[in-house]
Amino acid sequence: MRREHARLWASSIGSDGNIIAYGHHGRPLLAFPSERGSVLDYENRQMIDSLSSLIDEGRLKVYSIDSFDSASWSRNDIELEERARLHSLYEDWVVNQVVPWIHQDCGGGLDIMTTGCSFGAYHAANFALKRADVFPLAICQSGVYEISGVGHGEQGDAFYFNNPMDYVVNLEGNHLQWLRGRVSLLLICGQGQWEDTTGALASTTAFANKLRQKGIRHELDLWGHDVPHDWPSWRHQIAHHMSRFC
Repeated sequence: MRREHARLWASSIGSDGNIIAYGHHGRPLLAFPSERGSVLDYENRQMIDSLSSLIDEGRLKVYSIDSFDSASWSRNDIELEERARLHSLYEDWVVNQVVPWIHQDCGGGLDIMTTGCSFGAYHAANFALKRADVFPLAICQSGVYEISGVGHGEQGDAFYFNNPMDYVVNLEGNHLQWLRGRVSLLLICGQGQWEDTTGALASTTAFANKLRQKGIRHELDLWGHDVPHDWPSWRHQIAHHMSRFC
């Protein structure tokens, strides 16, 4: 399997971030790490192994990147609005550096799928809904989509437009019509240990209901009460679903 590592400069942040590409051909998948995770999470947690047959067959190319949560959403010393403003620096890096790198690696401007587990699922959904022109499909595993609980304090426009449970409710008009024809989300969650205490199960079902009310294409896939909020579950889930999309 081809494995290529690169560092991409982020002018908005003033440093560079990591990206690792797996595979030579196939539909591109951008994998966000879980909270404060690194570019190696998807590999070290054996998610790449779960997708190796699709990668080896030339059906799928996976791109793993660093998170920025430790400098934004996970900073307990600042209020939510400031965390959202800092997250916009990461968004700039993903859209203006990571996406062009993936397109160049794929030999053209292909649509890019997103995925992530736990807090990575939030990123996958948020990027897809905000930039469906680039990311028309999000595969979200055990996510929380109402993120006011990660912190405290002011919630202004920057927070609102990065909190899916806020902005989805108010989607309307031409933009909503366009999203209905463009974006699709697969929301996966177990019903076992830690899916309740993390809030993932309740948030996943509530988010699916909001998407349904807005007529946005989505699928809700709840696994059994023996399926916990943990990497072995996510490996089985991604292997089960991914062949449908590539």
